[in-house]
Amino acid sequence: MLTNIMYVTLYVTDQERALRFYTEQLGLEKRVDHSGAEGRFLTVGVPGSATEIVLWPHAASAGQPAGAQAGTAPGPLFLESDDLRADFKVLRDRGVTFDQAEPDDYGFGIRIEAVDPDGNRISLRQRGGASRGDG
Repeated sequence: MLTNIMYVTLYVTDQERALRFYTEQLGLEKRVDHSGAEGRFLTVGVPGSATEIVLWPHAASAGQPAGAQAGTAPGPLFLESDDLRADFKVLRDRGVTFDQAEPDDYGFGIRIEAVDPDGNRISLRQRGGASRGDG
């Protein structure tokens, strides 16, 4: 029986720069930092969450899904907030770049998107009245 989402991989061109962005700007925590024969295995995660994001070095694919055609944008990484408008202000002050001036309301709550230094899209969301099973 499957029990959890263990890892999600983001391709990055510079692991140190990505680590600074995800920890210092977004506020995630570093989980694993191990150098081995296959390269550096580096993960971050939301404090208290079991899921880890692998920051994997792959310059040619940074910001793009595997097999993507040039100019196509990958689906975003979704991060949930319990107070998105307050978090938005903190993250903006830390230098995170957003696609619009303020979060907006939509059918399932509140949302805004950001981009990491490699072009990976990050969708920040706060759930509205819909339950976890509804959307």
